[in-house]
Amino acid sequence: MRMLPGIIALCSLALFGWPPCVAWGHAFPHHSEPKVGATMCVAPRSIRIWFDGALEPAFSSMRVQDANNQRVDTGDGHVDSADATLLEVDLTPLAPGRYRVIWSVVARDGHRTEGDFMFTIQRGD
Repeated sequence: MRMLPGIIALCSLALFGWPPCVAWGHAFPHHSEPKVGATMCVAPRSIRIWFDGALEPAFSSMRVQDANNQRVDTGDGHVDSADATLLEVDLTPLAPGRYRVIWSVVARDGHRTEGDFMFTIQRGD
């Protein structure tokens, strides 16, 4: 019975006495160029997505497809060497139309996040 107060104290410390830890398990997009859903008259030369946390370059990628699901990027998607939150890919010259950006990233803690967004290029008259 002498151990009961000690066990209660230890359990109380474990439940209430230790500071809470926040662990963000995923990297989420913060903003992009072009913006999600953007309509523009001039085709971008690249797609850039900034995330809210550092990315693992070896496990992060991005591709861009046209309305026929044909790839229109140059295949050089990468995490920027100077900014581990920036994922980017260069584009081939784009014609007017609707395009889909598909990305997959792994945060530094190993959690994967995936997503996509659209943008449109209008004819410049």
